[in-house]
Amino acid sequence: MAESIVFMGVAGCGKSSLASAVAADAGLPLVEGDDFHPRSNLEKMSAGVALTDADRVDWLETLGEQLRAHPDGVVLTCSALKRAYRDTLRAASPGLRFVFLDISRDDAQRRVAGRGSAHFFSANLVDNQFATLESPVGEQHVLRVDAVAPLADLRREVSAWLRKESTT
Repeated sequence: MAESIVFMGVAGCGKSSLASAVAADAGLPLVEGDDFHPRSNLEKMSAGVALTDADRVDWLETLGEQLRAHPDGVVLTCSALKRAYRDTLRAASPGLRFVFLDISRDDAQRRVAGRGSAHFFSANLVDNQFATLESPVGEQHVLRVDAVAPLADLRREVSAWLRKESTT
């Protein structure tokens, strides 16, 4: 099985932008985790209601299926806020790598608010995301990056890390 990578972090950290760039560099397909939320989750988030662990169970299982469906590797975006969520994904793809886009609450709030009403995620949920976040720093196969660094710098940092990781 080829290596797969999850780009994770709170809303507004830049998962989609960085994942898209790295997927293009690596020649891997990109799977946007948000595209697999059931309608009920999207409606809750749009209404400013935080998801519970129970709300995320089926979604995480579906993302695990996506990882298994790409045995040659895939780049996946997923908040993966708790260790248990990451472990669910790891069970579907042994050796799974995670890139944690670390961002301050103020920067995340500003970015999410800047999306406007076109995006389903309500800006008032940012605080809940930070309350839920269990930092993955220290877990195996995790790279922490500064989410507000320039995209080109992040792209180089992640690509270098992936090259190094593939030899270990």
